[in-house]
Amino acid sequence: MSENVLTEEQPAPGVLLVRLNRPDQLNALSAELMDALEALWREVAGRQDVRCVVLTGNGRGFCSGADTGFLSADRAPRGEGVDGELSFLPGRTLDVPVIAAVNGVCAGGGLHFVADADFVIAAHRATFLDPHVGVGQVSGIEPPSLVLRLPVPVIARMALLGTAERLTAQRMYELGLVTEIVDTSDRPEALVARSVELATAVAAASPAAVRATRRSLRRLTDAATEPYLAAGWAEVQQHWSHPDSVEGPQAFAEKRQPRWDS
Repeated sequence: MSENVLTEEQPAPGVLLVRLNRPDQLNALSAELMDALEALWREVAGRQDVRCVVLTGNGRGFCSGADTGFLSADRAPRGEGVDGELSFLPGRTLDVPVIAAVNGVCAGGGLHFVADADFVIAAHRATFLDPHVGVGQVSGIEPPSLVLRLPVPVIARMALLGTAERLTAQRMYELGLVTEIVDTSDRPEALVARSVELATAVAAASPAAVRATRRSLRRLTDAATEPYLAAGWAEVQQHWSHPDSVEGPQAFAEKRQPRWDS
């Protein structure tokens, strides 16, 4: 297993705890991290002892989006279509529920995990934002993936305002994306403890009934969003050849204002 991903086997019967482990980068997505996650989900998919997965971040952040070094490098699709690009998400491989436990900042590509999860709980200090446009990138996949979980005007503000629009856990709870807030002021591990408690309840039910119920829910969300995810993914790839796609990450890394081409 890669050092970029930590797993805890059986923190409770039937539960697998997974932590993104690039804490110094607020668990930003890199090629290595995404490859490690994809390999993990393939391995877990064949196991009957795993009935629910809890996904969280190690350290202060949940996932701060794509690493700027990754964004400024030569880009290529991860696989065939949007399914290949998003193969690092557990919900695209596993047939058991996934609970996202958002412990800190959830930005950009980190929103994929909350959109993919079966439900989300969050630490009281967690925040959510979509900074793509501020670093010269197209937010083409996150908006359609969130459309059944958030009102479109809220998604539009996040996608178009970038870092100027940062939503709190409380606001996301009011909007319905977050289903529960956990106060971690005195006990940082309270979020994981509560996530495992919920996952244990899921794992205690009939495995066959849970899987079938989840499939019925996923059919609904997949039918509603997949065509728009594919179209958004095409927009993202078309933008890779635009100068702003490179200028944005470079300006961020150099701590200066970007010089946009258009």
